[in-house]
Amino acid sequence: MFKPFSLISLCFVGLILSTQATAQWHQKSFEVMGTQAHVEFWLSEANKNTGLTQQQTADNLIIAVEQEMHRIDRLMSPYKADSELSKINQLAGKEAVVINQELFDLLLDSHKIAELTNGTFDITYASIGYQYDYRQGQKPAKPEINQALEAIDYRAVTLDKSQSSVRFKNQDVRIDLGGIAKGHAVKQCLAILQAAGIKHALVSAGGDTGLLGDRRGRPWFVGIKHPRAAEKTAVQLPLANESISTSGDYERYFIENGVRYHHIINPKTGDSARKVVSVSIIGKNSTYVDALSTAVFVKGLQQGMTLINQLPEYEAIIIDNQQTLHVSEGLQQD
Repeated sequence: MFKPFSLISLCFVGLILSTQATAQWHQKSFEVMGTQAHVEFWLSEANKNTGLTQQQTADNLIIAVEQEMHRIDRLMSPYKADSELSKINQLAGKEAVVINQELFDLLLDSHKIAELTNGTFDITYASIGYQYDYRQGQKPAKPEINQALEAIDYRAVTLDKSQSSVRFKNQDVRIDLGGIAKGHAVKQCLAILQAAGIKHALVSAGGDTGLLGDRRGRPWFVGIKHPRAAEKTAVQLPLANESISTSGDYERYFIENGVRYHHIINPKTGDSARKVVSVSIIGKNSTYVDALSTAVFVKGLQQGMTLINQLPEYEAIIIDNQQTLHVSEGLQQD
């Protein structure tokens, strides 16, 4: 049986050991997409083809990663009025909107995952999600939720591959890629590092982490945050060449009359999902693990584990409402 030795949204355990013992490890943390991002990689030597020093090469790669995350944020943020996603939300209920191919492909992925999960991952949750304000402790009233539920349906988003266009069947439909965009950003940044010849790297954005290789002979240790103790971890996971995404009810929330309202919305109810408190999904594809962690959180323990156990390329760690930890079949040991 899988035996966790301490309980984990993602914090890094043992990644930053004071200053690294060798200057060949390079790293930086920065704010983007409403969260903290981190990049760390091993650079074995200076780039002889360009004449740059090792530090110059590392600095350029860090800049490239940071710029890529900001580029994706500018493209996909629902909070930036000039983003392409905001343009979709403004116009797609009235007419077909031709969009960037990268964004179109991510909408296609979102649709595939919505079908795979029977709609527990659904980017149209934003049709009610935008009415929640977790900083101000505000939520929509029941009549507003009931009215918005008619617009929450991933099948209301029509994607035309021939035109790379998107249109909504209902003018009340809104979309939000908060459950998949950070995973996509991690995947894109890992590709940048890999194309530069990097073989050992970690890129994270909030609860999403992607890994290239191991940590030079040792695994990367990634922690899953304890859902009810901010400074503690629930589990430390030794990983290599994997991605992991954690969805929890403790990142953006407020409590009213003893009820926790958080940002993971059940598309069927328009209210926060409350069957579990934390879900971590492990797999190769950063984009998919991000979306699946949301879907499984909404499904809850039994239905969520049933789904993951049917997907051999993915594993799950779920913490239920009693703060008991459960793992998928592939993580269990005799």
